[in-house]
Amino acid sequence: MEQTVGAKLLLLWVICCGHGRVGGLSGYTKVIEVTNGGPWGDWAWPEMCPDGFFSSGFSIKVEPPQGIQGDDTALNGIRLHCAGGNAELNTHVVESQSGRWGVWSEPLWCPDGSFLVAFSLRVEPPMTPGDNTAANNVRFRCSDGTELEGPGQTWGDFGNWSEPCPKGLCGLQIKIERPRGLRDDTAVNDVRFFCCLS
Repeated sequence: MEQTVGAKLLLLWVICCGHGRVGGLSGYTKVIEVTNGGPWGDWAWPEMCPDGFFSSGFSIKVEPPQGIQGDDTALNGIRLHCAGGNAELNTHVVESQSGRWGVWSEPLWCPDGSFLVAFSLRVEPPMTPGDNTAANNVRFRCSDGTELEGPGQTWGDFGNWSEPCPKGLCGLQIKIERPRGLRDDTAVNDVRFFCCLS
């Protein structure tokens, strides 16, 4: 229920005042979400593919395991690789806010001109006591049925698939916890995506 209300409030914000980012925020039909996102952090700014582009690939920022004494954050960012025409030659990368830890993976691409239409998030539930990581990985389904799984961490489980976007994903918004100093950091907790208008 809370996520549905959040998506409606975001849509209202977009209609009223959200036209300042890449490609604007008017070129989408709906927001897709999953129900297993982590509880910490705040929603960062949304980022959109340029008009006429759609997401045909993605990459993620992941911190490697830090060992028994370390503080694991796992997933620190998600990038959409937006294509206009030939995916290898005419692309634009968009990302919402990302965490400070880890490195970006190489892009994973949908085959043969297909595009990203749905996603599922791997999330570790809150652990008390314990080292919380929240979101650990993401996987996407392409319009041709291919599934692509990011090279993230393995803590937690993948939740249900989101609703599909018939014409593909055109933007994203990350829920991220800011660095907490010497305490338990989680970085990315949740993500929502915007469906292409055309």
